[in-house]
Amino acid sequence: MHRMKLLVVEDEVKLADYLRKGLTEEGFVVDVAHDGIDGLHLATELSYDLIVLDGMLPGIDGLAVLAALRQSRQTPVLMLTARGQVEDRVKGLQGGADDYLVKPFAFSELVARIHVLLRRGAAAQPTPEATLLRMADLELDLIRRRATRAGQRLDLTAKEFNLLSLLLRRQGEVLSRTELASQVWDMNFDSETNVVEVAVRRLRLKLDQPFAQPLLHTVRGMGYVLESRTP
Repeated sequence: MHRMKLLVVEDEVKLADYLRKGLTEEGFVVDVAHDGIDGLHLATELSYDLIVLDGMLPGIDGLAVLAALRQSRQTPVLMLTARGQVEDRVKGLQGGADDYLVKPFAFSELVARIHVLLRRGAAAQPTPEATLLRMADLELDLIRRRATRAGQRLDLTAKEFNLLSLLLRRQGEVLSRTELASQVWDMNFDSETNVVEVAVRRLRLKLDQPFAQPLLHTVRGMGYVLESRTP
């Protein structure tokens, strides 16, 4: 069973700890950042099911974090604001927040709103999940764990298959080495480890080298993307 992963971006340390403890007890996996810069870094490097974002943060404020996040991610965001003014709520919602909660709030209301947003997000997903993924002449059968390109079977290891399926699910999206390490190897990325580069290199030999059109591209300084580019 997939445990929902939340990011809490809150500079009040006591409140952040309280939220981490309470939400963990509710069954969520919770990461915490105490300023906008760390929050934005985590939100764009890793995958979260929902982000709880304080509007007033040191460094860069919540609205700036939200604006930057919306450049690349559509993760549901619940904004916390200490101010009850309508203008602030409107700015947050116009900026791409999915909901807001004015401090002080009841923890039970926060949990209820999180569940509503997660249900809304789940309803927007196609169900049941596709068991065949396709792009250009590449096809992945998730049930039989078979990959073919132009009708030819690709002989992939389990990790290479998982890596390719993640890239294919998120085709067109640049995935960082940090995120690939977290999602495929279930480990925190260590800059001394080149496990991701080695796996990508091996996958590329099987996926692209025998064929005219490359599908797996390196985006320098950012990560990797699977997409069909017209020559």
